[in-house]
Amino acid sequence: MSSTTYDLRERIEAVENASADRTSLITLAVPPGESLEAAHNRIERDHAESEYGDSGPMNKHLKDALEGLRHLLQDYEETPENGIVVYAGVTEDEEMVTYVFDDLPTPIDELVYEHSNEFDVEPLESMTEPSAVYGLLVVERGAAALGRLEGEEIVPVETLENEMAEETPSLEGAPEEAEGEALQDRQAEWKEGFFDDVADAAERAFLDEEPVDELLIGGTEITIEEFTGDDRLDHRLRDRIAGAFTVEYASEQGLRQLVDRAEDHLTEAEDRPAREALDRFFDAVDEGEEVAYGREEVERALEFDAVDTLLISESIPSEETSDLIEQAEEIEADHVLVPTDLERGEQFEQAFGGYGALLRFEID
Repeated sequence: MSSTTYDLRERIEAVENASADRTSLITLAVPPGESLEAAHNRIERDHAESEYGDSGPMNKHLKDALEGLRHLLQDYEETPENGIVVYAGVTEDEEMVTYVFDDLPTPIDELVYEHSNEFDVEPLESMTEPSAVYGLLVVERGAAALGRLEGEEIVPVETLENEMAEETPSLEGAPEEAEGEALQDRQAEWKEGFFDDVADAAERAFLDEEPVDELLIGGTEITIEEFTGDDRLDHRLRDRIAGAFTVEYASEQGLRQLVDRAEDHLTEAEDRPAREALDRFFDAVDEGEEVAYGREEVERALEFDAVDTLLISESIPSEETSDLIEQAEEIEADHVLVPTDLERGEQFEQAFGGYGALLRFEID
């Protein structure tokens, strides 16, 4: 995780933690391409109603939030490249808070303007998701469904049907045994042809313009084995198969079921960099290889440009973590954040204070 992503996540958590005992928190999200003028006009209308409306007085905290939002938007003549999300309001502690997200890594999707007793972080939820994109393929002899998993969003791509599978060849006058054999041969031919079509569709969907990082396959165990057993699937996709899972439906419903069945794998994949770094760190400690641990030793190693991989526990305060990650990036060192709920993550926090580094060379 980069320092930018980590900072963004910390800022989003701060927004999530804000709450009020009344409707005094305002969320505004403007997608790229949308004019800020409409948002300005709506805020001005609400502000005017708060002063001159005849429907009863607006609570003072909401009025203050509108004032804060007006002030924040004065700095923008146009919508930033990926949109903008602005939060303003008075919390239950009587504190005026504002948050501005105008440097988003990806575009936001929709316009949001709402008053509530909590901020709406949904426009930002996908910003810190893991960057890995998964191809989804559910295949049966008579149908197939293809999709992509981007963050938490399942995007259907294509469904295919083996129309020939429902047909029965006409073998009038043939002996019963010969008819059965011919039918089996024809069905096998149709199945192989359909599987070839599915493999071609997978190549288009998962390799052409936006290649996927990994491929998840669903279906019955036998069908998956038949489909993947030959060389019909492009070797680049075969190398990216992350797992096969039993799925009953070759449809959009089946894509959702595939993601559900692969949940453990997806969670493990998210934690894999931290697990692998922890294994290397503990192995190096056991074997007496060059490592640094504890805050002072790690900072010293960074100063000497000696760090190869920086390990920081997620329990470390965010400001300090950001500073260390920035130092690591300056010397082109890798870095991982270590979740404390990992088995060795807790041990890393307790035994080494949550600070560790694999070194490029020994420090005297």
